[in-house]
Amino acid sequence: MTRNPRHITRLAPSPTGALHLGNARTFLINWALARAGGWRVLLRIEDLDSPRVKPGAADRIADTLTWLGLDWDHGPTCQSHDLDPYRDAMRVLAHRAMVYPCSLTRTEVERAASAPHADQHETRFPEHLRPPIQPGTFADERTNWRFVVREGDVGFADTFLGPQTHSPAQTVGDFVVWTRRGQPSYQLAVVVDDHRQGVTQVVRGADLLDSTARQLLLQRALGLTPEPTYTHLPLVVGPDGRRLAKRHGDTRIETYRDRGVPAGRIIAMLARWSGIEPDETMTAHDFVQALDLSTMSHDAVVFGSEDDRWLRARPG
Repeated sequence: MTRNPRHITRLAPSPTGALHLGNARTFLINWALARAGGWRVLLRIEDLDSPRVKPGAADRIADTLTWLGLDWDHGPTCQSHDLDPYRDAMRVLAHRAMVYPCSLTRTEVERAASAPHADQHETRFPEHLRPPIQPGTFADERTNWRFVVREGDVGFADTFLGPQTHSPAQTVGDFVVWTRRGQPSYQLAVVVDDHRQGVTQVVRGADLLDSTARQLLLQRALGLTPEPTYTHLPLVVGPDGRRLAKRHGDTRIETYRDRGVPAGRIIAMLARWSGIEPDETMTAHDFVQALDLSTMSHDAVVFGSEDDRWLRARPG
């Protein structure tokens, strides 16, 4: 890989809970690609989901990343510390007639639409609920604002999964970009922050492919260039095929750490899930040298009880 210090990536945890094995694998691969390619690494705390943010979680996540051997060149920064860049973006979108206030509740939207997608917990917003829109101003911060999604596909090249085509008009329709809590949605905040922080490389889980299509629509509506390069990685899932979560038991890194599992043991497990054949322990820096995305499966990784037993076993 050619070293290019002009490239910037970000580790962007949400402080809604502790780092678990699935998150850690994505962050480790992201960091390894950056260190191998000479990219700068930002640590950005995405703390705008205020009802779910847990006190102290951001510090614990940063400590866990450091314990695993990851570092960063800038940060941590917190999205909640300055909302003005997001307000500026909303003013641009309102002036271009690309957003509108919407007071409809989720229940009211669901009544007018088909059932929510089972895997996304999100209801497609029917186009007939969109009011007439004229260029205007962003005034009421205490209501939801939706982005106008026109029919058509959004395509982009993913460095791992290859060419991608998604249709936000068919999956979600007009989506929320500003919430009645007086804060931007995840989709808008990510777009604004990636641009203003100069992020050129976005590495994250494949569950966010549809979000990438939405974010590209926002980037293009705001005239933000250049667009980042995207790399979407397969998820770590439980035996039921669903994304790794509390329902699959306690897979938090800090739990394994508290029980005496060394960081090198966890890195070795994450390496096994990434197409690498490690020894029983491995450092993060050794992971950088060994990682080759061309040898990594595109299939989701299944975490089972045998993985948990392997982690807890004493090396050697």
